[in-house]
Amino acid sequence: MTYLARRFAILFLVPLAALVLIPLQVVAANRDRVEAFLTTTGFDVALESIALASGSAPQMLGIDPDGFGSDWTRLTEEVFDTEDMHETAVTILEQTLSDEALGHAVEFYASDLGQRLVEAENASHMIDDDEAKQLEGQEIVAGLIQDGSQRVESLKRMNRAIDSTGTALRALQEIQLRFLLAASASGVIDLQLGADELRQMMKRNETAMRQSLQLSALAGAAYTYQEFSDSDVDAYVEALEQPLMQEVYELLNAIQYEIMAMKFEILAARMADLHPAQDI
Repeated sequence: MTYLARRFAILFLVPLAALVLIPLQVVAANRDRVEAFLTTTGFDVALESIALASGSAPQMLGIDPDGFGSDWTRLTEEVFDTEDMHETAVTILEQTLSDEALGHAVEFYASDLGQRLVEAENASHMIDDDEAKQLEGQEIVAGLIQDGSQRVESLKRMNRAIDSTGTALRALQEIQLRFLLAASASGVIDLQLGADELRQMMKRNETAMRQSLQLSALAGAAYTYQEFSDSDVDAYVEALEQPLMQEVYELLNAIQYEIMAMKFEILAARMADLHPAQDI
């Protein structure tokens, strides 16, 4: 799986209470397959990388992150607990991922190319300095354009396939909105705008934000797959464009970013114990 900004999608999640309607032996069998699916596709590492996004939280609120000291590290480790996020993802996938789609994705990612892709993607996910990765990716893109390489178009196709429903921007807006409202409700900030006003402000900035996301996704892909041949990249694009793989990615996007939104809401509430309220 590629970096977070490439995989925004917002869907309502299946209520966890629905689990009581499913026989225990079926849940156990599905869980084993889902666990194998997460490891084979690398989605387990993608979930862990959600915690890295917490570093942007104070800046989103106009707060100096240095003011939190060691308490910030402790808080983020508690909120973005990897075992908890993993359990949430497995529970949802048990209820929503079809056997056919699961098998299709595992077959591809278990292949030689698939495993090499997962290794590269996992390493890219866990890079802490995303700014440095973006700069290097931008340099790679600039070089490809200068050389007249077709890889740039292949990488663009890849990004479109990963976000086939085109909901990345809406998901980012929703995460930001939920975080700001939660921070306001908990007294971390004094938010002068209501939810509707915030949505209107985000709407006015949509064009610039969409372009920024596209450029970020392109640079991220260029960096992540720089060691792969053009034929490998094209083969991956074709695999991602298959209907069953589209089904898988739409679901994984939704899960990943709903978890992210929920964790940011919890983080906003817990930040009230670390920093006094301030205007935004």
